[in-house]
Amino acid sequence: MLPPVAAFLPELQFQTSRSSGPGGQNVNKVESRVELRYHISGSQLLTDEQKQTLLEKLASKLTTEGELLLSAQEDRSQLRNKEIVVQKFYETLRKALHKPKARKATKPSKGAVRARLESKKKHSEKKAGRGKLDF
Repeated sequence: MLPPVAAFLPELQFQTSRSSGPGGQNVNKVESRVELRYHISGSQLLTDEQKQTLLEKLASKLTTEGELLLSAQEDRSQLRNKEIVVQKFYETLRKALHKPKARKATKPSKGAVRARLESKKKHSEKKAGRGKLDF
């Protein structure tokens, strides 16, 4: 079970920088891009099993020090970008720690098997009847 988003906030590190994209004259002055860093191994909220799972599944998003690195620059507001990146972070953790439900093997019922075989037999007879007739 994953703790709520608010519990992770003390462990998150934020860094801002100038964003690309729309913003007019503001874009060269205001640091609206927000970068989030989260050290998975140093987390006190996750179990060792969860940490190991995250390190394996999120390997492409981790730095060499084992930090998860996410950024947001969708909005012109730094505060809104911070909210977006925190949401991305929580969603990434939730997806990585999700365990898919085990598939149960099933068999078709006897009636379904019988109906399928009868259908195939009828189809075969129909096609056999299309051949040349011997007189």
